[in-house]
Amino acid sequence: MNKTNLGVALVTGASTGIGYATAAVLQNAGFRVFGTSRRLSAQRSDGVFMLTCDVTDDTSVAKLVDDVLAEAGRIDLLVNNAGMGLLGGAEESSMTQAKSLFDVNVFGVFRVTNAVLPAMRRQGKGRIVNLSSVQGFIPAPYFALYSSTKHAIEGYSESLDHELRAFGIRVSLVEPAYTRTSFEDNLAKPDQLLDIYDSARAGMNVIVGKAMEKGDAPDVVAKTVLAAATDAAPKRRYAAGKMARQVSFLRRFVPALAFDKSLRKQLGLPV
Repeated sequence: MNKTNLGVALVTGASTGIGYATAAVLQNAGFRVFGTSRRLSAQRSDGVFMLTCDVTDDTSVAKLVDDVLAEAGRIDLLVNNAGMGLLGGAEESSMTQAKSLFDVNVFGVFRVTNAVLPAMRRQGKGRIVNLSSVQGFIPAPYFALYSSTKHAIEGYSESLDHELRAFGIRVSLVEPAYTRTSFEDNLAKPDQLLDIYDSARAGMNVIVGKAMEKGDAPDVVAKTVLAAATDAAPKRRYAAGKMARQVSFLRRFVPALAFDKSLRKQLGLPV
């Protein structure tokens, strides 16, 4: 792989976890990488240049893209990674909280993508990689709103890929399972807690924590993003890691009733 001609990459949410690892892997592979964080972040020592951006703010997103184009002249790859989680019963979140989650995980992707697309169209080529999740195709209990955001990104990405091929732009999804990051520590709590969900919510927190400890390293996801960004014939979806590949396979080929029972059993829910 020629490290001099992979182009310019923009990675949102690059200060920690999957985004941090992805920016490093892309930089090492030969991309010139700009990463973002919502708050002012110290510059990295690996060559990734950090910029501040709030993906929920139109002005902030526009400034980010203008700054990258002013510095590098082009954007060849956009990795939409910035996002947040929420664990709790679906009815435990107010509409305000639900809208806030969608503003980051869904509308944030829309904003950054829309801001980057004019430059990619002028170039006549580009790649967009959107970070989804296995919850983009397997909703998990007590993650109803988070799963909904990932389902939205799945549908958006698939439609967008059809629309943009005529301009030489391709869109792919990367779908990780559990990954060893601080995700579980940063899960938002519902803003209108109900006693009836206390036990189940606490149990799910334990399950998620244990699963994260055994999950894939962020580099596994980062290398999958690199594959999506550089494959000559990009696929629509990339499962990131062994567990994600297994879950994707089972979802497609195991009868729905059997899959449902297995999922509930693993999560300690009555079958």
